[in-house]
Amino acid sequence: MSYQVLARKWRPKAFTEMVGQAHVVQALVNGLDQDRVHHAFLFTGTRGVGKTTLARIFAKCLNCERGMSSKPCGECASCVDIDEGRFVDIIEIDAASRTKVEDTRELLESVQYTPTRGRYKVYIIDEVHMLSNSSFNALLKTLEEPPPHVKFVLATTDPDKIPVTILSRCLQFNLRRMTPDQVLSNLENIVSSEGVEAEPEALSRLARAADGSMRDGLSLLDQAIAFGAGKLTLADVKQMLGLVDHGYIAALLLALAREDARRILDIIEELVAQSRDLDSVLVSLAETLHRVNLLLCVPDYSDAERSDWESIRDIAAAMSMEDAQLFYQLALKGREELGLAPDPRTGLEMTLLRMLAFRPAGRESGLESASGSGQASAAGRSSPPASGRRGAQAAAAAAHAAAGLLTGSGAGEQLPSKSTGTARAQSGQTEARHLEAQRGPAAARTQELAETDSTDISWLDMAESLAVSGPVRELARNLHLKAAKNQVWDFVIDHGLRHLASRDYLERLRRAIGDEMGCEVELRVADSKDGALHTLAAIEQSRMRTQLSDAERSIDEDPTVRALKKNFAARVIEDSIQPLQ
Repeated sequence: MSYQVLARKWRPKAFTEMVGQAHVVQALVNGLDQDRVHHAFLFTGTRGVGKTTLARIFAKCLNCERGMSSKPCGECASCVDIDEGRFVDIIEIDAASRTKVEDTRELLESVQYTPTRGRYKVYIIDEVHMLSNSSFNALLKTLEEPPPHVKFVLATTDPDKIPVTILSRCLQFNLRRMTPDQVLSNLENIVSSEGVEAEPEALSRLARAADGSMRDGLSLLDQAIAFGAGKLTLADVKQMLGLVDHGYIAALLLALAREDARRILDIIEELVAQSRDLDSVLVSLAETLHRVNLLLCVPDYSDAERSDWESIRDIAAAMSMEDAQLFYQLALKGREELGLAPDPRTGLEMTLLRMLAFRPAGRESGLESASGSGQASAAGRSSPPASGRRGAQAAAAAAHAAAGLLTGSGAGEQLPSKSTGTARAQSGQTEARHLEAQRGPAAARTQELAETDSTDISWLDMAESLAVSGPVRELARNLHLKAAKNQVWDFVIDHGLRHLASRDYLERLRRAIGDEMGCEVELRVADSKDGALHTLAAIEQSRMRTQLSDAERSIDEDPTVRALKKNFAARVIEDSIQPLQ
């Protein structure tokens, strides 16, 4: 006897064997048991979730020789013939190959005849959305008022293409995508019954690769068993699916957080040498960044479905929430554009380099960090004149960022102003020097905090220099030191930012302060609702507001801007004004 694939061998034959569609099964079971069976059903959902399987089980329930119920015997001649696909009163039609109105009319001519063997004639029309408009029109009247011995079961993956006149004549059930846990549980039962050795993590990877389809999961299981010569190992599954080991993904993200472009390119070169699927690299990056964002928002989050949470925590500690959100968006965009790139490697490299180039303002770019030649320029700082096209582009970009956009009311043109906002830069430098003058040397500051209970600006200096990053750095920047005495430090944080002061982040901050001070300290954090705390974040926001105000004033007083307003009725788009970084 020829080999039967797992998807057919383990197809459910009763409602109790269905996985993941309890909401549909319950409605069908209750209707059958209470003898309230509608004449037309529409099952919708993605591929491989059980639409046709449910239709066959439903037909078997209607025609079981021991009586109509939700629990067919599975042993009578009718049940056996239905399971084997040879029951004469169940007519399965593939609408994709019978789209013409003549086919539909031919089908409807047989509706009036009574069943040959069973209690009902059941018409199962798969991919019904493929029928032509004329076919739908021919089906309308019969679908609304069929003979009492006829039931219709329609199935489709695209219900939006079905006319509303058809939808209104059916009971519609939307079959849901399977969760990875549901697919995994079924795969575990099958490999156990088949006597196949399988590593749990290998099955988990197959369940996630099934993408919500039980049939896809069983097909992948068949392929993996053949690939592994009867065994399922994680290494074989990764190789078969072209998956990238989590260690490479973690290394890429850590290199992004450290702006190490050379390390990023080295990892990509190694992945190419291993012939890995580079599209799956971007998929894994997006999945991992999603988990990083979860931890940044809920520090103690984890789930049993996925492993490697410790490495995810390390990435979250090295990355800000802004970076994690940006990298996630660029990973999705990069995957979308991968087919447009000259080759997959180029597309992947440009996506990762784009992540470095477009990081939030105030950071060095990854390329500058890697080469050692790039320096973050302060607003208003003089620099050697650039030459050639690259220099012109840089100058134009700087002018555009400083001045914002102007819109002409006549032609609707957007013109960059040439103002540089020097008044704003001078104000920022003056404030920075003033702040620096208030801060003492590091040795004096640590000695002062260790021996007294004063709460002056020394904490601001320490918070800025602590060896922390990511959410722990944000926590330090938003804390106000209320008192520090006998190695017990009392902080205050704004009530709206209380989520930053999680147990994990406080412990990391405590260790960093201890390393800086050379002794153990205890941290206590209380909430504050007055919204006027003296913190690094508050100082930076105040400085940015001052710089923005100066930039707006500088643009408003700029002769070029005034000339454009006067001669072309132009106006400044206020939201486009940004201080130079």
